[in-house]
Amino acid sequence: DLAASLDAISEKGTDAFYKGAIADAIIKASGAKGGILAKPDFEQYAVRELKPVTCTYRGYEITSSPPPSSGGIIICEILNVLEGYPLSYLGAGSAETVHVMVEAMRYAYVDRNSALGDPDFVDNPVSKLLDKAYAKDIRDKIDPFRAGVSQDLMPKGFGESKETTHYSIIDDAGNAVAVTYTLNGSFGAGVVADGTGILLNNEMDDFTQKPGVPNLYGLVQGEANAIQPKKTPLSSMSPTVVAKDGKPFMVIGSPGGSRIITITLEAIVNVIDHGMNIQEAIDAPRIHHQWLPDKVYVEPFGLSPDTEKLLAGMGYHLDLADQTWGQAAGILVGGKSLAEIEKGGGARYNGAIDSRAASGEALGY
Repeated sequence: DLAASLDAISEKGTDAFYKGAIADAIIKASGAKGGILAKPDFEQYAVRELKPVTCTYRGYEITSSPPPSSGGIIICEILNVLEGYPLSYLGAGSAETVHVMVEAMRYAYVDRNSALGDPDFVDNPVSKLLDKAYAKDIRDKIDPFRAGVSQDLMPKGFGESKETTHYSIIDDAGNAVAVTYTLNGSFGAGVVADGTGILLNNEMDDFTQKPGVPNLYGLVQGEANAIQPKKTPLSSMSPTVVAKDGKPFMVIGSPGGSRIITITLEAIVNVIDHGMNIQEAIDAPRIHHQWLPDKVYVEPFGLSPDTEKLLAGMGYHLDLADQTWGQAAGILVGGKSLAEIEKGGGARYNGAIDSRAASGEALGY
């Protein structure tokens, strides 16, 4: 069924989906479950091509997804904060490194959850959040010895992967593509449009259903991402290309719901700051903080017992997970690691698929 749908789109273009039998089948499947999708929703839909988010980090150029995805802005905001700390000296997985990373995540996710939304409906403060001076203001508020308190950052008036796929591609001319797409929750809405092979998503959960109430991924969001007609929900998808001197250096992204941002961020930091190769950078244990709930999520064996003790002493509540998260896919250009690239490791492409992945692989042609 899906093959037939894809053939129809290939032969007849986008009208086969938005104005033909496929749209009719999806509308019927929605209505059968009490949904309200109608023909005009399909006929009036138009793809927006939006300017990507760009920033710099230690001499590297970051290009990532703009709103209505929060990924690019929040990755850049966190990187701007971290740029003021000597992470390579502090070391991967040390208590000091985890401390500054968590605090940068905490402040950035406040901005994500309260200020960002569909640019057709919300005036996103992009310039402010990408400003290096704003990052310095955040660093000035971070206590070097104590954990922050998420409740203290509550904005005024804020009261009341089996789901996502990412692939990274680069060709022999250096054209790089990072793509993330999603159904949101596992199997989306659990509905297939008969005869099409097409799954219906449950992307409505990415909206703020009620300010201050967590969604499927525990995100507590505000009015900027409230449900409205013709509005696109805020996502965390973070397909990212890192360049050096204008040439592709790294292509990276991952599924993982609200954790996509920190998965992608940590892979970048692992390569640039900690000198890992692309496989090591993707496989390295992960941490995650998203402002609320006020917890540091840690993958199994992600931190040493000594580091856990030091962080607990600083006031962090560690949630030691019993399973991993994400399924990153990345490419590094010019060598296996940053050290090899700096030595002139040759024009090679090194691809890696997350060792956490039940499927997917790195392939070259």
